[in-house]
Amino acid sequence: MAQAPRLASLDSSIVDRLPAYSQTLFTAKTQAGLSFEAIAEKLGRSEVAVAAIFYGQATASAEDVEKLSELLAIPKEILAPQLMGFPDRGRAGPMPPVEPLIYRLYEIVQNYGYAYKAILNEKFGDGIMSAICFNTKVEKEIDETGAPWVVITLKGKWCVFPETASRPHVWPFKKLTRSKATVHSFLEGE
Repeated sequence: MAQAPRLASLDSSIVDRLPAYSQTLFTAKTQAGLSFEAIAEKLGRSEVAVAAIFYGQATASAEDVEKLSELLAIPKEILAPQLMGFPDRGRAGPMPPVEPLIYRLYEIVQNYGYAYKAILNEKFGDGIMSAICFNTKVEKEIDETGAPWVVITLKGKWCVFPETASRPHVWPFKKLTRSKATVHSFLEGE
């Protein structure tokens, strides 16, 4: 008999840092026996985007709420006001992280952050990678020996610092003209 896949559950050590709806979503997810991958397929979003909604780090669209309500058997009237508000990002866990897997990600930035910065500056100039106009995904690869490998892709828009930012004595703001802006959704589906 095949073993049922293990599902991610809510870490009890961070429950008090998350919105109340996180517990509701995780409980319903477990009861429905759904993985983030399965939910993401139904929502047409990435797994990371869906998980970010569950942890209160992203906003759900009206369409997301409709589909989550159906999938998880939670009335949309309960979900909509909670999931469509403004998230309080960045407070889910302690800093530095203590959960081992999350700490490894933090450690990667500690160890390679300046190397990433140097290479990005050489390739793109003076600026930063956006975490708002951003997409990420997690994939699994198996090497020739059968060992599993994690592939995490981080794709962010490059935002160039204004030339005057390096000269603080110069007023950095220029007269702006109105133009139509392109809106990018956080963690859009692939």
